[in-house]
Amino acid sequence: MNGAARTSTRDIARAAVRAELAQVAFELFRREGFENVTVNDLAAAAGVSRSTFLRYFGTKEDAVLDAVDAQGGRIADALRARPAGEDDWTALRHALGTVVEHHRQDPAGALTLSRLIMKTPALCTRSMEKQNGWRPVIAEALAERAAPARPSALGPLVRAAAAVDCLNIAVNHWTASDGTLDLDDLIDEAFAALAPRQVRTTG
Repeated sequence: MNGAARTSTRDIARAAVRAELAQVAFELFRREGFENVTVNDLAAAAGVSRSTFLRYFGTKEDAVLDAVDAQGGRIADALRARPAGEDDWTALRHALGTVVEHHRQDPAGALTLSRLIMKTPALCTRSMEKQNGWRPVIAEALAERAAPARPSALGPLVRAAAAVDCLNIAVNHWTASDGTLDLDDLIDEAFAALAPRQVRTTG
């Protein structure tokens, strides 16, 4: 087995362990309450040492929000795949489908996670910190779509931040409805509220 294959196998194994630890943590938080569970509790429930658990997750919050880090990159990749002639706002709306897909695949799990985050201040804060990391990644993808004649550092960042805020507001409303509302419809409504409008002129 060559070095690349060994690295790949090791990465796959590490990802599998990380996913298992995250699932154990999530179930324990859901059952006992986030504030009532310590890192030692998490390690014991997973059958590993405290130091092993902390090698995968530096904090309790990270164990819950592990998947959030990668979402910004997935949105950016989806954005790059959108048609070049599509306006940025429309492209952003379609790119958010990568986040919505998880809610479609496991609505009950997504709803439980959203409730846990919303009712836990530490998780809310950490989630926002992670989403702040999405913005420059998404903005970079937006900037790549821009014509060289109109470079702008500010515009893509503003649009990226607005899109993330639209997503958060929609998810909060979806969670408050116990998942009965359609998340795609809520995101569409949020995006429509900020969509560029044509200015009418009178002749």
